[in-house]
Amino acid sequence: MHNFELKTSIKFGLGSLNALKEIRDKNVLIITDPFMIESGSIKKITENLEKTTFEIFSDIVPDPPIETIVKGVEYFNKTNPDVIVAVGGGSAIDAAKAILDFSKKILSKENVEFIAIPTTSGTGSEVTSFAVITDKQKGVKYPLVSDELLPNIAILDPELVKTVPDFITADTGMDVLTHAIEAYVSTDADDFSDAFAEKAIKLVFKYLRRAYKNGDDIEAREKMHIASCLAGLAFNHASLGINHSIAHALGGKFKIPHGRANSLLLPHVIEYNADIKANEDGEYSRAAQKYYEIAKLIGLNSTNVRVGVRRLINEIKYLQSDMKMVTKLSDCSVSTNELHEYEDEIALSAINDTCTNTNPKVPTQKDIINILDKVN
Repeated sequence: MHNFELKTSIKFGLGSLNALKEIRDKNVLIITDPFMIESGSIKKITENLEKTTFEIFSDIVPDPPIETIVKGVEYFNKTNPDVIVAVGGGSAIDAAKAILDFSKKILSKENVEFIAIPTTSGTGSEVTSFAVITDKQKGVKYPLVSDELLPNIAILDPELVKTVPDFITADTGMDVLTHAIEAYVSTDADDFSDAFAEKAIKLVFKYLRRAYKNGDDIEAREKMHIASCLAGLAFNHASLGINHSIAHALGGKFKIPHGRANSLLLPHVIEYNADIKANEDGEYSRAAQKYYEIAKLIGLNSTNVRVGVRRLINEIKYLQSDMKMVTKLSDCSVSTNELHEYEDEIALSAINDTCTNTNPKVPTQKDIINILDKVN
């Protein structure tokens, strides 16, 4: 028997921040990053909390380290909130998840409502039971996985992403695409996760270029915000694969932005998983067939599985090129010598990452190193 359920209520579209006005007579803790304060963007949140008292914890940094989570738990203990509102990109929402989870366990605080408001269209963290925190001393990212991390409410207001710079739009948009594609070929994929993934993929190929070229294109911004959420719903149910496993390891070691790491790996991981060269007799793997389905889904003229996989890979490369994205680790200030020094460690970390469990092809350490060599 299988199971599918949605815990998170999703408010979306322009004006959806008005949902915050429904919070009344509560003590609210807002968890966000310094930019939201410095830019004044946090006012879009606080002006809707007119019937509450609120405090702001704004020490969140990219790839939130364990030390930040500890500070957040201390702040939680001091403010004793009834509601947590996480505002920001994946780092802010992930940090809020970890802070709330540890606070519940350490402080025995229950019945805290959790509202997630993403300000980038990328991680889908507002609807997932995943969070990633970093041990900076070891250079390792640790995924947390628990249904207790799921927000009660997600608010997707495209007004909050209009000012996201084009290069971040590109990075986060490719993160969305990687989430959806990995969920689609996951060994745990089913009809429910496929439905979310398929829609997310179609939206990305239709709207990401537009959002990149014109941040004020509110339709493109809204559709990418929805695509991010749909991809999150897909991978929360089906999990991911080695694209994310390797990206986690690269990000922990070399501090490469997560979406950028996913992007440069994606064509090579598809090629590895499809394993077309090993199927000269025409018997293709399930993964290859599903990549072919994606190619047909986005309108690529594909006469067979082999052609479909190749055209999907090329279409992703065209998208990267149109958004001036890097495709090599050397463009991320990672030298060949550095990569070779740490490649065994990175490969082992990727093998042990929980995302690897649902990759459609079981990788060896050598397989991971071969993929790393292709992006070197």
